[in-house]
Formats: sequence, structure tokens, C-alpha cells
Amino acid sequence: MDLIEAARQGSETAFLKLFDEHRLPLFRFAYRMTGSVADAEDVVQECFLELLRPGCSYDPAATPIRTYLFGVVRNQSLKRLGKAVKPYQGERAASPDASPEGQVLRVELEEAVARAVMDLPEGLKEVLILAHYEQMAIAEIARVLEIESTTVKSRLQRARAQLRDTLAAYATSMERTR
Repeated sequence: MDLIEAARQGSETAFLKLFDEHRLPLFRFAYRMTGSVADAEDVVQECFLELLRPGCSYDPAATPIRTYLFGVVRNQSLKRLGKAVKPYQGERAASPDASPEGQVLRVELEEAVARAVMDLPEGLKEVLILAHYEQMAIAEIARVLEIESTTVKSRLQRARAQLRDTLAAYATSMERTR
């Protein structure tokens, strides 16, 4: 019996193994999509509850579990964003070995990048997050988003170009303030 079937039949060990294996990448994706720790936690919880529901559409013969779970997290995140778009909340830990000025600049840059990613249109944002932050291959992103690989490539190129423009404007404004 596989882990998913065992979890569906009530095996806590199987469920915890599945959860531990996939929780962190799913949380990172949900957080980057929603910009909220609380929303990301709720999305991941809902994702695993969906997997355990009797009417769950997951078919292991058709889709790898990782791809299915990322698809569920994507859908749940988009539903939450439709209800209320939340601004980025800078929840970053400071590096203990950097100077205070260096820490401030690093946090400011991280926040600028996170805001720039959050400001991307949804189709571009999700492709960029999956490719760069979750290190997914183009083909897997295409399966998660249910689009063609060529569409993934073009969206990724447009997302990178838009980020480059946004962050170039940020860098220029930072140089002027110094």
C-alpha cells in the first residue's frame, strides 16, 4: 500500500511522512503567492485535507504527487488572493554576522525583490516562483499550471524582464538617495 492510500485509510505515520516531505516547499510557494504566513499555513493545511477527502481527484497513474500538491496550493492561493490581496509583509530574520547597515540594506533589498515579485501579474508570478524559488523544471511547471511548456518559457522570460526593469528602477532610486 502506498503512502497516500495508507494516509487516506487513517495511518498517521503515512500522513506525517507525506506532510513532512512536502510541507516546506508547498509553504514557500503559498507564502510567495499570498505574501502572508497565515494564509500560506492555511493553504498548505487545506491542500493536505483535500488529498485526504474521499472525492479527491488525485490519480497517481496520471500525475506525480508533488505536481498535484503544487497545483492544489496554486488554486487555493489564487482563491485567497481573489478575496483580498495582501501587501508583502517583511518577515525576514537578520543575519547575525552582518553589520547593522549591511543588515538594513539586505532586508531592504529582499523586501524590494519580494514586492516586485508580488506585483507581477499572477501568470508571471507563479511561473517565476516555481522556476526560481522551487527549482521546478519547465515541464513540471507546465503540468502544475496546466499550460504548454512554451507558454511557461515565454511567461518566465516576461517575468524576468519585468523584474529586471522594476529592480533597475529601484537601484537607480537607491543610488540617488546616497
